[in-house]
Amino acid sequence: MIDLICIASWNVDLIAHVKSPLLRGQTQMAHNFEKQPGGKGSNCAIAAARFGANVGLIARIGGDDFGQMGTDLWSKEGIDYSYVIAVPNEPNGTALILVYQDGDNSVAVYPGAGAGLSVHNVLSAEKMFEECKLVVASCEVPIEATLEAFKLARKYGKKTILNPAPAIELPEEIYPLVDVLIPNESELVQLGGLQITNHESTEHQNTIAQKLLKRGVGSLILTQGENGCSLFQTGFPVIQIKGHPVQVADTIGAGDTFTGVLAACLSNGENLQSAMKLANCAAALSVQSHGAVSAMPTRQITTKYLLKN
Repeated sequence: MIDLICIASWNVDLIAHVKSPLLRGQTQMAHNFEKQPGGKGSNCAIAAARFGANVGLIARIGGDDFGQMGTDLWSKEGIDYSYVIAVPNEPNGTALILVYQDGDNSVAVYPGAGAGLSVHNVLSAEKMFEECKLVVASCEVPIEATLEAFKLARKYGKKTILNPAPAIELPEEIYPLVDVLIPNESELVQLGGLQITNHESTEHQNTIAQKLLKRGVGSLILTQGENGCSLFQTGFPVIQIKGHPVQVADTIGAGDTFTGVLAACLSNGENLQSAMKLANCAAALSVQSHGAVSAMPTRQITTKYLLKN
């Protein structure tokens, strides 16, 4: 029995650790390099599985060793990938990531075979939608596939979560299909049709959030890095959950950890605020180690940390 479905992207992360962001035309010597499994959808699925959810993937991957890395990983994590389409003659998604000394990062993503994920691929997995409790997606896969998945979720009365990353212009018809929207601060501003600035005021963030709620979104959770997260709902005051002071190694996969843990908790019947607290803590714990998947905590580790802090 599948608890939640991830409409998933699959990438291999090629990670270089450098001193600072590169200037145009500049070359820096990296002091470390890693090849790690990635992709927002795959990362989210793994975070959810480590919190006890039975996860099913809908994805499209290429051939070669990078594709095998994905299936080996999902098998190890207990994730159902029977609806993952493998296309041997296409390359896999690849993310080129620069990690800086302060733990922040920049990412360039080539979607590879994932760019071909289609409405047909989603419809072929309709049986999973009948069984599941929740459907989660990001914007690393074609929005047409996500839209179809959310329509199926509505057809069968299932909840939906959208992490709008990387930020794109979303079709108006998707907003009423989203039960929980989870942008970070820069994604929120872009969804509001504004240019990114470094210092968006709380009042400004609230204005944008209310604008998105009026489009039909059920709840909006703004992730704010070290400052925690905020819950916006129509007719209710904003609820702020504080961040956890931790030593940052890198922030890769923190947002995916948050989304996956929140999805696992909600599919388990936990209320939204309780799920937020666990997701917020798990995301904080994930930045203490390098990489995405390698740093994701289990429910046991997260709960133990919360009890002590």
